[in-house]
Amino acid sequence: MNPYPFDFDPKESFVQQASDWIADVFYERLPEAGFELRDEQIYMAFQLERAYNEKKTIFAEAGVGTGKTFVYLLYAINYARYTRKPAIIACADESLIEQLVKPEGDIAKLAQHLGLTIDARLGKSMNQYICLNKLDEARAGFEDMELYEDMYKSLPDFVNNPGTMKAFYPYGNRKDYAHLTDEQWEGAAWDVFQDCLVCNRRHRCGQTLSREHYRKAADIIICSHDFYMEHVWTYEARKREGQMPLLPEHSSVVFDEGHLLETAAQKALTYKLKHHVFESIITRLLQGEIREELAVTIDQAIEQSEYLFQLLAESSRAVAASHRKEVVMSDELLREVNKFGAVLSAIEEELVFESGMFTIEPYQLTIVEEHIEMLQLALNLFKQPRGLISWVEEDHEGITLVIMPKLVKEILSERVFSKNMPIVFSSATLSVGGSFNFIADSLGVQDALSFSVASPYDYEQQMEASFAITEELALKHKLTLERLQKSEGRALILFNSKEELQQFKTDTAGISGYSQYRFLFEGTSEISHLISAFQNDEPSVLCAVTLWEGLDIPGPSLSQVIMWSLPFPPNDPVFAAKRRDAEHPFAAVDMPYMLLRLKQGLGRLIRGREDAGMITIYGKELDDQQVMERVKGIMPDGVELHRL
Repeated sequence: MNPYPFDFDPKESFVQQASDWIADVFYERLPEAGFELRDEQIYMAFQLERAYNEKKTIFAEAGVGTGKTFVYLLYAINYARYTRKPAIIACADESLIEQLVKPEGDIAKLAQHLGLTIDARLGKSMNQYICLNKLDEARAGFEDMELYEDMYKSLPDFVNNPGTMKAFYPYGNRKDYAHLTDEQWEGAAWDVFQDCLVCNRRHRCGQTLSREHYRKAADIIICSHDFYMEHVWTYEARKREGQMPLLPEHSSVVFDEGHLLETAAQKALTYKLKHHVFESIITRLLQGEIREELAVTIDQAIEQSEYLFQLLAESSRAVAASHRKEVVMSDELLREVNKFGAVLSAIEEELVFESGMFTIEPYQLTIVEEHIEMLQLALNLFKQPRGLISWVEEDHEGITLVIMPKLVKEILSERVFSKNMPIVFSSATLSVGGSFNFIADSLGVQDALSFSVASPYDYEQQMEASFAITEELALKHKLTLERLQKSEGRALILFNSKEELQQFKTDTAGISGYSQYRFLFEGTSEISHLISAFQNDEPSVLCAVTLWEGLDIPGPSLSQVIMWSLPFPPNDPVFAAKRRDAEHPFAAVDMPYMLLRLKQGLGRLIRGREDAGMITIYGKELDDQQVMERVKGIMPDGVELHRL
């Protein structure tokens, strides 16, 4: 059976034949189905032909409405079938991967209008699944016990049935519990401190079963940037431990909203240290008949770890609009880090002797040794902060020390871009001043193709843009009510932090004018569920922090975008480190970040030729002539900013 949607001649170049068919799709097949012929789409298709033919990286900058998703999907699907390896489509976050596979999404449209059967499966991140052990703890807790009990009762029978699994299937992902708030979900969801290797329920875990499902995808696996980078970072370690890598071997990768990949790479390469995790792992050694010397050293390590994390809590200070606390280094803190490292070294020496006596179960010994090795590496990095960013986070389980590399391009260059396969970066915002050098250098891309095409929309006729130079809350609310009345709700309000959103949510409860609108707040339920509710309830208002990129809602449901403040980066440790390394921090760090995010926010409004609407921007910084000129500079052609 021919797996391709065209008659394949093995004597001819496959990519050329696929490209000819794709050209036919855009010139004839889709226009016959009611889609408009877009020159930008056809231009992009010919550019991608070269990337797939030469197996190279390409920066594909295409404005809103160019139909870039159709182009990269058609190449990815055909090339996957040719190589018999699925393609990976990596989106900026979990909410965007759902948009690709929704019933009215681009994959469904291609399948319907081209008569294709497309095998596309979601590879969701680990924290999108229930952790059975955390669920048990939550059921025994003090908050939302009934909610977690209901979650437990909803699990398939095979999860807690000791018999064989005659029939099993993936279960327990975030979307199945859309009604939960983010905070409630986190109470039972997997987190980085769960040790799945020694979990006796891992073979019945929804996360494990989901992997078995998406690995079998013939055409496409859709995941987030974070998940792809986690795959890259853990690839060798998982193979070493006898585990399958998170993703199977694949034929090509598309990084949708590719300008955000560096952040995902940094996140994946991050070390997270927690006292109670260390204690739970190190005390496994006490289960065997170990020597007294080792038992005493373990007690010393636990005491030193507890004191070190207590000192970290006292040595960190909160940062406005950020969950990250800045670590203030001191001689005392450095001294205690060295003490902890020394006692860990002592345990390692004791374990060499102990392993020869075979008193500790080998599997448990391996787990402890690898954890100590990770701790030693992380602590040594922490003591040499020149190339690192570190901070402290605090939750109900205590203090977490986070250590992140500043530069990830060496690892990306070696483990991603050295692969002999097509890699596509797709976004409306990849270049800076017409050049792709900035993104290429930050990611370690040595040799790449690139092109840029503008949006086909008539923004001068379709978009109205206004601004107000203010940070006064009362005035913002007055103006917002006026703007919402003008658009009859149907608005997306974008915030720069969770604190801003929460303050707005609190304020709306006390301002009578807001009562006529249905507000949907990010965090109150699963994000794709919120997006669907917003799209289907036309007068509603969606309030979000993470939807500056990727949200695609054509039609009247989204007729206005309000930006509650200019999206400058926070003064947290990550951006503080970037500013320290810049000769002109505001120009090199703050301004590019703000302009890129603002441009992405503008792109949420006009998603089709029939769309029209308003942009409203608040920001006291607009009083600065330099800032104002740069903001005007990213407005679509023909769109002028009017002061409210």
